[in-house]
Amino acid sequence: MKTSTRLATSMLLILGLCAGLLVQARAQGLAPPRDVLQFSVTATLEARQDQLSVTLRVTREASEAAAVQQQLKAVLDPALAEARLQAQPGALEVRSGAFSLYPRSGRDGRISGWQGSAELMLSGSDMERIAALAGRLQGLVVVQTGFGLSREQREKLEQQAQAQAIERFRARASDIARSFGFAGYSLREVQISTQDQGAPLRPSMMAMEARSSAASDAPLPLEAGQAQVQVTVSGSVQLR
Repeated sequence: MKTSTRLATSMLLILGLCAGLLVQARAQGLAPPRDVLQFSVTATLEARQDQLSVTLRVTREASEAAAVQQQLKAVLDPALAEARLQAQPGALEVRSGAFSLYPRSGRDGRISGWQGSAELMLSGSDMERIAALAGRLQGLVVVQTGFGLSREQREKLEQQAQAQAIERFRARASDIARSFGFAGYSLREVQISTQDQGAPLRPSMMAMEARSSAASDAPLPLEAGQAQVQVTVSGSVQLR
């Protein structure tokens, strides 16, 4: 019985000590920091977009689902075969895209037919070859085009912009410290964020199925623009 009483008393003393330390730590944490500066800087670099992606689509309809699939296959198979002959890793890559098949209903709510679509996607760094190939593929409509940066180009810009942003952060901290009469500063915390600002994917109004046979080999008219990579360094420093 005495042992239990001593154990309970010891536990109460330990809990009381812990509570006192916790209150003291909170009181110290609530003390506002002095001579702390918070700010952010940004560095932005531009580069010409070096990647092109083109999405082509074929749409067909018939009274039976199997007939729609056959019609889609009749257009997509030769287009894929021709595109694969031009394919080259990195320069021109080919892949099939979305495929959909769904029924169409009449006024009575019953299925009156079927409609389907299939996509072919071209992408890579050889924009001239991609544009020329997109202009040659028969039976397909260009529904979307987009430009962007290659991974190598993006990483290069990010590294350069990050170095600039860090240097600007350090220079600004030193300038402000001297302006307030301090000899220097030390870092408290810092965050680095990156944002790409390129041209978004946009729909194309070219109805390539409706073009004349004389213009069937005309390349797709496209022009790449500029893409931006922005790096922001933000944080706080202790003036000393």
